[in-house]
Amino acid sequence: MAKKIINPIKSLKATKFFELIKERTERFNKSSKEPIPHEYQVNALARRLHPDKQFVKISKIVENSPDCKTYTLIPDTEKGTNELAYFSSGQYVTVFLEIEGLKITRPYSLSSAPYQSLGGEKGFYEITIKAAPDGLVSNYILENWKENQQIKISAPEGHFDYVYLRDAPTVVGIAGGSGITPFLSYAKSIVNGDENFNLILLYGSRDSSSILFQKELKELENKSNKIKVVHVLSGENTEVSNENEESVPLQFEKGFINAELIKKYAPQSPYSIFLCGPQAMYNFVDKEIEKLGLEKKFVRHEMFGEIHNAKNQEGYPGCQSDEVTITVTICDQTYTVKGNANDTILQILEKGGIAVPNRCRSGECGWCHSLLKSGKVFIPARMDYRRKADIKFNFIHPCSTFALSDIELDIPPAK
Repeated sequence: MAKKIINPIKSLKATKFFELIKERTERFNKSSKEPIPHEYQVNALARRLHPDKQFVKISKIVENSPDCKTYTLIPDTEKGTNELAYFSSGQYVTVFLEIEGLKITRPYSLSSAPYQSLGGEKGFYEITIKAAPDGLVSNYILENWKENQQIKISAPEGHFDYVYLRDAPTVVGIAGGSGITPFLSYAKSIVNGDENFNLILLYGSRDSSSILFQKELKELENKSNKIKVVHVLSGENTEVSNENEESVPLQFEKGFINAELIKKYAPQSPYSIFLCGPQAMYNFVDKEIEKLGLEKKFVRHEMFGEIHNAKNQEGYPGCQSDEVTITVTICDQTYTVKGNANDTILQILEKGGIAVPNRCRSGECGWCHSLLKSGKVFIPARMDYRRKADIKFNFIHPCSTFALSDIELDIPPAK
């Protein structure tokens, strides 16, 4: 005999709701007559920690090398930023620029420590920018930014921070070039007592003249037994100068950072590996790390960085044409641009004068999250940070995606 299905809606009795009205009316009458606060403290705190944008000024510029500079950024009170948002070591800020009419963004890791951002007008951030071959933005900044110049940046973002519930008590940091910046922030925080983990830093450079923050790293190492710095030099000049005679002589290795070198300095107990550096370093070191057999959660990467040249990406199937047409809908407005299929979709749109919301430019943050309505695309496996739902419903991140044909997109407006 079939089971009788009971309709829950029909089983409800309207008279019971009258009792609820009476009970709620009594509660309202007994409640405080004070007006609702104009602003709740938790909302005010959220805006302080996560402002839509921050206005800063350059207070100091230090030339680290002929092609690398560190910029100190302070609040621009004239434009309404009275304090800088707090952050975690390992995070970055996005810089908003306009170069020859093109609105462009670039993310840069913070090399200062979180505690240095406190103090209202006295707080500061530090970012270090190194010239990149044919780098439009890095070369523009190095040539044009001056002291007292006004800059617009984002709130601190990113997921390259240390989390004790996930990461091991010891971190083997692997850095290359300007990828040293988040580790400099980590080291400062360890010395200040804001971070509590052991940092073994393997810092790869071409030769001794290209080492960034050599003196600062040495001083931080001398201040804490939780920090150990090993310079790994790949060029011919392997003599590392010791700028402070009173300090412990610098340790260095010759060659490249490989599995054997990591095992030499890593502890026998569980450890995490944090990587930050150029893409070429990632391509090499990732294969070496696979030999160590670590759990996936113990291998952390800072943003891979903006990708170029689709033809050089592993697994690239080739495009139907060297030129692609992209049709974009933004809030019921439709635009069409043409571009080089070797560029990412984001790069094509920016060159076509279309502003797209973005931050990391590495496929990770999700700010450029867009609906692919038609056409074929290619996403390098290492740059595909989409959720399963995004893949199912055909959403992409234009910053890490190449068009393989003419495509049609629906993207959110840039703020």
